[in-house]
Parts: sequence; C-alpha cells; structure tokens
Amino acid sequence: MIKYLIIDDEHIAHDIIKGYCDMLPNLILQKNCYDAIEALEYLNERTVDLIFLDLKMPKLKGFEFLKTLQSPPRVIVTTAYQEFALEGYELNVVDYLLKPFSFERFVKAVNKAVGASAPSTAPKNVQAGNQSATIFLRSDNKYIQVSIADILFLEAAGNFVKVVTGNDAILIRETFAVLLNSLPPENFLQVHRSFAIAPKHIKSIEGNQISIGDHSVPIGKMYKTYINRLLG
Repeated sequence: MIKYLIIDDEHIAHDIIKGYCDMLPNLILQKNCYDAIEALEYLNERTVDLIFLDLKMPKLKGFEFLKTLQSPPRVIVTTAYQEFALEGYELNVVDYLLKPFSFERFVKAVNKAVGASAPSTAPKNVQAGNQSATIFLRSDNKYIQVSIADILFLEAAGNFVKVVTGNDAILIRETFAVLLNSLPPENFLQVHRSFAIAPKHIKSIEGNQISIGDHSVPIGKMYKTYINRLLG
C-alpha cells in the first residue's frame, strides 16, 4: 500500500486529487492538510510514502516546507505556477503537475513516483534496489498495478506495447519509447528496435536470440554491442 498526504489550501484540489487516487489501486489517503504547518505536525509523528504538494500556501510555502524535511518521501508538486519548476527538480521532486491536470497526466506522475526508489542507505558494495516498485498500466478501461521486478520484457506492437510478465501479457495503448522511459533504466535493456528486456530474467543467449522466461526475444544488429557489454 502507498500511503499519501495531500497538502493544499484549496478544498477543490483535495477533492480532485483524492478522486483520481481512488481510481487507482493501493493508494491510501492518510490525511488532508490545508497548510504546511499542519503537515509538519503530522509528519513529526508518522511517515508517508508520497506527498501531493501545493506551492503557494499561507504560513509556509511548499518548497520552504520541503526544505525542512530531513528525509522527505517522494513528492509530486501540484501547482498553477510553472515558474517554480526548476527549483522543484533541484529539490528532487518526482514530478511537477500544472493545474488543471488531466487524469492521464496524473497517472504518469504516480507511475514515476511508485517506480522511483527511495534514497538508499545500503553500503556501496551492496546492490541497492526497490523490489516493491510498481507501475500502473492502462489496459482497456482499467488500470493494472504491475510489479516492475516481475516484467520480463516489452514488445512494441504499432501504437501499443505488450508488457510480458511471468504470468501475464498486458497490451497497453502507449508508445514503446514513452513506456521504456517511464521505467528504471538500470532494470531494462533495449535489445531490438521493438524489444526491451529485464536482464535479470535472461535464461540464456544463443546467436541472435535471448531466452527469457518461456519466450524467445530477437537481438537487433544495432543492439549487439549492448549484449556484449552485458556479457562482459
């Protein structure tokens, strides 16, 4: 479950964000905060995974609030002011949504947030990774939450992409490049103009074919260098 907080001084913004979140699985609202001071009091005693943060609020502005947090959770900025975007990315916000934003744009921001790894405290000689990271995929008229660790490969199919896991194949209406860019780059490798794989699921490589799960994926001529690097 992804615990989230809404920090905004406008009631309508709370209604919109919560309405969008209610349409997605595993998002659990913890509290509606109408100013940053209220949010600070809440976070002094509890933790959340995600914050939807407005910028221009009374008492304490959004970025000023963010700078007071020692270990901030993932943050999606929701604001009507585009001019603060650069400062937001300097503060490592996951995404910057300009009001009014569509549900489609909101889902992309949430995908980035749930797919982003929290800052790691593991020693440098230990491989860090967020095995619980997920992404929401729209198939037909519903959103399916998929564990990124379970994805074997992506296959381009015209204006669609097939996302293949160990147990399923989900067809979504999205471009191959956009979907690939929304996934953690360290987890996937493009091996063909129409295929990207998760290297950890590779069973074997023979000639121009990769055996992954119960499937065979071709290696494009232009991508052989990447495979050679993978093989060391």
